[in-house]
Amino acid sequence: MRRSFWVIVHRWVGLTMAGFLILVGLTGALLAFLPELNQWLSPRLFPGARAGVARDAGALALRAEALVPEAQVQSVFFNGMGSATIRMEARPGASPLDFNQLFLDEGSGEELGRRSTKGLPDGTSTILPFVYRLHYALALGEFGGWILGLVALAWTIDCFVGFYLTLPPQGGAHKRGFLQRWRPSWLVKSGASFYRVNFDLHRAGGLWLWAALLVFAWSSVFMNLNGLYMSVTELLLDFERPIWAQPAPPSASDGREPLGWREAQAIGARLMDEQAKAKGFTVDRQVALALEREEGRYRYSAHSSLDIGEKYGSTSVYFDAHGGELSSFAPPSGARTGNTLTAWLMELHMANVFGLPYRIFVCALGLAIAMLSVTGVYIWWKKRKARGFRKHGAATSASPEPTTAE
Repeated sequence: MRRSFWVIVHRWVGLTMAGFLILVGLTGALLAFLPELNQWLSPRLFPGARAGVARDAGALALRAEALVPEAQVQSVFFNGMGSATIRMEARPGASPLDFNQLFLDEGSGEELGRRSTKGLPDGTSTILPFVYRLHYALALGEFGGWILGLVALAWTIDCFVGFYLTLPPQGGAHKRGFLQRWRPSWLVKSGASFYRVNFDLHRAGGLWLWAALLVFAWSSVFMNLNGLYMSVTELLLDFERPIWAQPAPPSASDGREPLGWREAQAIGARLMDEQAKAKGFTVDRQVALALEREEGRYRYSAHSSLDIGEKYGSTSVYFDAHGGELSSFAPPSGARTGNTLTAWLMELHMANVFGLPYRIFVCALGLAIAMLSVTGVYIWWKKRKARGFRKHGAATSASPEPTTAE
């Protein structure tokens, strides 16, 4: 296909995505420092890590249900900031709750506060949950997630289109070599017009950040169009779909009462220890215990030597919520190439590797994504304006500078 075709594709795909990418770029820049911002905005809920032995997740779940008898616990998550986040829902037949998260001191079990992560922010403690929902799904639930999934897919494809358009045109007699002709694409010309500076920022910025942009685009496909992501990964790599992407057994939610939280805690810890001994990894700390009622299973998660991420952990065992039998072991790395790659993509996306320098980079990348979108819209607007001038016989000096990319 001719280069002009790909210019048109890049232009209109970019214009379609621009508003979405500005939003996810700016919100993503904030979320790179989510723990620190949580503590700054909600110090009562996130008091900060401190020395001492934390209660286990099962005990904290029972404590939460004792504090709110009309509610039942869905999950317990150790957030690493001195508290445990307890996700709760109303019991069947009870009135709806005005919150869905309860925070307990991870050591004493004392209640620190409650918040709802739904709706618009109503205080400082609910600002970041709203920012997260904007970033993940435009704060529109499943429909918004589907829209951003399509944007992520288009973004992934456009990464390759944009890269191609930075290459010097083929054909004709060229005295300079390929790399010499490609070199201007990597540079921002000093002393140039405002239009040219914006064009160079768009082209050179996209080139220098190309690999990172592709990582964030494709990992976003996994988050919002995971069925498509898994189908592609299965074709290319050794990949096993996670248990949550597999059909639940027919007897999963047959009305039986699940095991209690204390018993589930003991079973989960035992199963994790058995897997560690059998597969030769070490467990550092428990991260979460969740009851997936509709699927009829518990999930016990820990941070282990198999984890790629630093702050949290995704080494998990799933077991039957009624009998306690192991359903699945999900290691984040070391088992299958496709699953390990997926874990890397997720941790890179969430700025959960390589410490503070990488988190600063992710924050800057979010701002750069917004910049690339803004400059792209400006380039389109300037060219459209120039075409209008030419159409009505305006002086050609009003036209933007020609570039080799278009």
